[in-house]
Amino acid sequence: MTLARLHTGRIGEERASELLSAEGCEIVARNARTRAGEIDIVAVDRSTLVFAEVKTMRTGARSGPERPVLAVGPRKQIQVRRLARAWLAENRPPRYASIRFDVIGVSLDPAGSAVAIEHIPNAF
Repeated sequence: MTLARLHTGRIGEERASELLSAEGCEIVARNARTRAGEIDIVAVDRSTLVFAEVKTMRTGARSGPERPVLAVGPRKQIQVRRLARAWLAENRPPRYASIRFDVIGVSLDPAGSAVAIEHIPNAF
């Protein structure tokens, strides 16, 4: 992964964390490592444990979907569910009433400022 893509992803994850916090969620972990891979954000929304997948794209990019959230297809959804199971097994958090999978898309302008953030709670 190039340094520019890594930087773009970090900016998106920061904006997504800010959005979730503003919506009343408590951020439990960012870039949570498991043996199976990495989860972008783990948060708690009242009595719900939230696993959030963040997709960040720069506007004007020629490849990929128009909206970053559309980049989270069935294959990625399966991967995120697998990562969530691994995280739960490795961390043994308290019991929650439910578990939710969110997708957050962040669009950045060429300078790296967020121009649009789309949050889809319970996306899959």
